[in-house]
Amino acid sequence: MNKLLIASIVCFFLASCQKTYELAAPDDFSVEPEKTSYKIGDSVRFVINGKPENIVFWSGEVGRKYEFRKRTVVEGNSISLNFKTFAQFGLMPIDQSVIKVYVSTDFSGKYDAASVRAATWEDITDKAVLSSGLDQTPSGNIDLNSFAARNKSMVLALAYKTSVIKPEAQQNRWVVRSFDLKSTNQQGEETVLATMATAGWTAFNFSGPATTWSITSAQLLTVRNSTELDDDWVVTKQFNPNSTTPDIGESIKNISQNLTNYTRVYTKAGVYKVTFVATNANLERSATVVKEIELNITQ
Repeated sequence: MNKLLIASIVCFFLASCQKTYELAAPDDFSVEPEKTSYKIGDSVRFVINGKPENIVFWSGEVGRKYEFRKRTVVEGNSISLNFKTFAQFGLMPIDQSVIKVYVSTDFSGKYDAASVRAATWEDITDKAVLSSGLDQTPSGNIDLNSFAARNKSMVLALAYKTSVIKPEAQQNRWVVRSFDLKSTNQQGEETVLATMATAGWTAFNFSGPATTWSITSAQLLTVRNSTELDDDWVVTKQFNPNSTTPDIGESIKNISQNLTNYTRVYTKAGVYKVTFVATNANLERSATVVKEIELNITQ
């Protein structure tokens, strides 16, 4: 008798648990625009039917496209670099020949002296404007598209190389004030690949062991050496020049809200694929319904 009672209780408990995790798909969900053609600046009104727990809206605009929600790489990106320098102290005119800017697309990724030396480094210094004594001198936008077109990881380096030993009073100290590496894909979406703080700098000293670059999150600084020749490098982490940020949708409803309509204003003309994603979810699983609408926005 006791065994029968226990078995009945267990069955009841299991049945209760099963009901707890039952999940109805939002099959009654539908959405319709009041019309499919609007002008720039109009309020586009979508009528929503059904009672899904959550709704995410993808407008079809740049950065808000449902089909690009998992995209992290896209070919044909435009890559640009700009930085700002300051050459201070020492004699005038400034000796700009001591600063070099390099790019490598065959660096192994192993951050030791031998691997840095083994890589092929292409000199792009002539593409940059360097300080002639003024602070915050902008390099200008340096086009790195020819490197991006190789579809290989990219590494940049700054080198401080001296060819003549001078008294410290005659030497210029170089400061790199900013560093910005950006990628823009064919849709015009911009991704920041690196800043001064995020470039992942590693310093290497190939000559003049008493001195090397000083690295902080705000700047790079050369250290003057009056007794030895210097060959000091700072190398960034590797970058995928064709990386891009996945598109994201906008949450317009959660389980605590009721939503019967949604309004959006478009600021650019074009044909947009608008997507509404409705989801019901519990601790074990989720059920999703996707609705797509083609919307024409005119001038």
